[in-house]
Amino acid sequence: MKVGIPKGLLYYKYHPFLITFFKELGADVVVSEDTNKKILDLGVKYAVDEACLPIKIFHGHAAALMDKCDIIVIPRIMQIKKNEYICPKFCGLPEMVTNSIENMPLSITEPIYTFTKKRLYHWAKSAGKKVTGNEFKIKHAFLKAYEGQLNYTAGILDEDYDIKIALVGHPYNIYDNFVNMNLVNKLNKLGVGVETMEFTQEFLISLEINNLYKRPFWTFARENYGFAVNASKEKRVDGIIYISSFNCGIDSVIIELIKDKVGSFPFLTLKVDEHTGEAGIDTRIEAFTDMLERRIVNESNIPTHG
Repeated sequence: MKVGIPKGLLYYKYHPFLITFFKELGADVVVSEDTNKKILDLGVKYAVDEACLPIKIFHGHAAALMDKCDIIVIPRIMQIKKNEYICPKFCGLPEMVTNSIENMPLSITEPIYTFTKKRLYHWAKSAGKKVTGNEFKIKHAFLKAYEGQLNYTAGILDEDYDIKIALVGHPYNIYDNFVNMNLVNKLNKLGVGVETMEFTQEFLISLEINNLYKRPFWTFARENYGFAVNASKEKRVDGIIYISSFNCGIDSVIIELIKDKVGSFPFLTLKVDEHTGEAGIDTRIEAFTDMLERRIVNESNIPTHG
């Protein structure tokens, strides 16, 4: 059996688990190609107009796999952590894809409630039965997949640069190089290192969240706020770049909360959608980098009136 896995959304964080699980079940795993113009065009064709760029791109990846697999994995992710949720579009993703794209193969759409070992095993038992009826094999595949995920190191931490920025945003915007137009590589070429959320300890994020008047409802909102505020407060970075999808409701709130908290700390928001031009991105990050360089050079030579 050929199992298709679309290379979109939270694939970038949890692909070791998915790929290992289905390979251990004996399936031939087919992963869609890296996001490109063809994938984007397919996504724009099939997704509803109101969908954000990452959702459209996921549609494109699913459509690209349509004739290449017997069954396709479209996760219905309800939660990543207890008492927190993610964008509701994740909950309805299977229906969005299967009702928008005709002749889709059989789909694995079992819901995932938090990424704990117990909950994931519940998902694995249900999803694995679509491939094999051997429960022992499913359990063995799950344990291998869970171990592979635990040993997977995500994130970016550049240490050999004089200037560093905190790159903040949803993982599918940070790690999809087509979406962000190779942003990390562009920054590195400008002499700027990057740090992402994965290298900030959970308790430090929680400390920053405790200062808010209300705990964020969304997992990515909590992580992005805690990371950005902590990185600026501890001066681990010289600036913050937040890459956001146009029309993202969660980001529209959390970006303002971060800006309000960090005050005059250098902060750049990059909005992306299917119409974003690369020249515009290049100009903005070059200007931001120039500003950071001048700030570092002149920070000890402040005039009387500031």
